[in-house]
Amino acid sequence: MTFKELNISEPILKALHNKNYKTPTPIQEKAIPAALSGRDILGIAQTGTGKTAAFAIPIIQQLNESFRNERRREIKALILTPTRELAIQIGESFWEYGKFSGLRHAVIFGGVNQKPQVDKLRNGLDILVATPGRLLDLINQKYISLKHVEHFVLDEADRMLDMGFIHDIKRLLPLLPQQKQTLFFSATMPAAISTLSRSILHNPVMVKITPVSSTTEQIEQHLYYVERQHKSELLVSLLKQDLNKSVLIFSRTKHGADKIVRILKRKGIGSEAIHGNKSQGARQRALENFKSRKTKVIVATDIAARGIDIVNLETVINFDLPEVAETYVHRIGRTGRAGNKGTALSFCSEDQHSLVRNIQRLTGKKLIPVAV
Repeated sequence: MTFKELNISEPILKALHNKNYKTPTPIQEKAIPAALSGRDILGIAQTGTGKTAAFAIPIIQQLNESFRNERRREIKALILTPTRELAIQIGESFWEYGKFSGLRHAVIFGGVNQKPQVDKLRNGLDILVATPGRLLDLINQKYISLKHVEHFVLDEADRMLDMGFIHDIKRLLPLLPQQKQTLFFSATMPAAISTLSRSILHNPVMVKITPVSSTTEQIEQHLYYVERQHKSELLVSLLKQDLNKSVLIFSRTKHGADKIVRILKRKGIGSEAIHGNKSQGARQRALENFKSRKTKVIVATDIAARGIDIVNLETVINFDLPEVAETYVHRIGRTGRAGNKGTALSFCSEDQHSLVRNIQRLTGKKLIPVAV
């Protein structure tokens, strides 16, 4: 199937052609026609499946068609997302797919001066991508009205729950019009998220893509049994085998991420850390340096890494194994995207063998140890 067969309009097809996007992913095949018909959607899909385009393309197309008749700039689409990095990434997608549409969008998030964001709001826009805290703040300051919203996207709902944003979402929902299209996406469906989805969706189309275990098939996975005190030494040795590869390293804690960067820099390996204690500017600079390959190695905590979406990321290293097996799949899913091969390396200390067993049970794939 091609994007043209999904009845996507010419301006968006032109934008997709410019990005060399030829065939839709499974979630795009299923979600775009349903969204274009105005249906609510319950999407169960993790990052890397192409879900941003699955909601961005139909929203742009529907707004562009109505924009020809209605020239007023009012927020007609609201995309709510848990992290700053993910909000920026979604904003970039709206810019890419909508560059020939004439629509305006803005991205707002906390941790930075609000004035540039307020200036964009005052100039008028059609699409708003936001994190919950800054959105509520600017609504309370009367800079934002949601009464004209026609399309509402709740993205990464399970991560919203993990980060404590469910109460903010419940405060926002009454501010939205009753009549609207709602597109709800989550990688997993814990009870609280399932209840929330039932309360805000009307007769939704369910789009369920790629069970969590199967996303690992195209990723080469290696396991290193190594004592804690020797992890840094092993990491340096592995990185020095090919200094040209882009590598994402996962640390369990913010302090641990900073410590890894200090160790690597002492060994002459350029790297940067991103986590919640870094300023938004520092995090964004680190991501831009990584995407442009100016920095080859980035060290991240799980929440910060949600904003890293790089097609040609070659290697993920679990310096610290995650406590939850599903987190392992989310982590290594940063590599092996868009049909590319990827490599995931995991360090396991003596007291973590049970974590490896949980991962193997979930993925159905045995992690073969590599001799150190």
